[in-house]
Amino acid sequence: MSGVKLLTVSVDEGEQRLDRWFKRRFPHVTQGAVEKMCRTGQVRVDGARAKAADRVAPGMVIRVPPLPDSDAPSRPRPDGVSAADAKMIQNAVLFKDEHIIVLNKPSGLPSQGGSGQGDRHVDGLTEALKFGYKDRPKLVHRLDKDTSGVLVLARTDRVARALSEAFRHRNTRKIYWALVAGVPQPKQGSIKYALMKAPGHGRGGEGEKMVGIHPAKMADYPDAKRAHTDYFTLWFLGSRLAWMALEPVTGRTHQLRAHMAELGHPILGDGKYGGSNAENMGDGWGAGIGGELSRKLHLHARRLMVEHPITKEMMTFTAPLPEHMQRTWKLLDWKEGDVPEDPFETIR
Repeated sequence: MSGVKLLTVSVDEGEQRLDRWFKRRFPHVTQGAVEKMCRTGQVRVDGARAKAADRVAPGMVIRVPPLPDSDAPSRPRPDGVSAADAKMIQNAVLFKDEHIIVLNKPSGLPSQGGSGQGDRHVDGLTEALKFGYKDRPKLVHRLDKDTSGVLVLARTDRVARALSEAFRHRNTRKIYWALVAGVPQPKQGSIKYALMKAPGHGRGGEGEKMVGIHPAKMADYPDAKRAHTDYFTLWFLGSRLAWMALEPVTGRTHQLRAHMAELGHPILGDGKYGGSNAENMGDGWGAGIGGELSRKLHLHARRLMVEHPITKEMMTFTAPLPEHMQRTWKLLDWKEGDVPEDPFETIR
């Protein structure tokens, strides 16, 4: 066992999540161990308690408690990526050059490890995405486990810092497609409910939900964070279903799912925010419409517009719908090419 260390985040390490910094410095320490050390206050940042998801920046001092030696017995983990997983994640590549890799992340595959996420996730499969480079590509943003679509990875630390800065300062635009219960009225608008974590926690924290707070009541809820989503109804089926384009202006946890539920039109397949099949939420229904429609979450990161970190060219990446949403679109006789890719362009 090593003793207590006080380590300074270097300029080369840039800004990143505390758990990611920890894993790069001490790869033999598991994600669960890092989270436990944070929960119990053994890991501290500039003398203060911190969460695994908190961001650290160059110059910050991190207290690292005694750790097991790297050659000490630990829970067995696979050393590499299986041939099937390597093929799967390589087939998900939409674009790559010497600086970035863009994936169409499959639904059901977490972006990173964490509570309840297991060992199979995009970050754990990046060994298969090196394509001749010495280092694995790095995540610069995330999608929820059950959300599919455009996900960008950086191939170098320099590019990771530049992209992280772009996402943090919202120098990007994202458009998601979703299928929701009911049809919003008006069919185009903005949702500006602030969001905060609901009280209480599920086992390991995975039961947390975000609740909406009316903007006029934010002063009563100091933990609430401003959130803004623009929406546009692309197509609808009677009053039962609507194909939505959603643009998150802010980037809060579960923002699109919580906002659509707050509007009364939950996203299909959303067991956390959608309610039951029979529940009437506003003008919509519960998130399980039933019939032949898939029970999986119908939320897809369709389009990402971002400035290339090196060439400075504005690039647009578009991801085809995942298989379960393709089946739904076929059942409803909807076609991807029948709607504008950027319906918000004319109203900006």
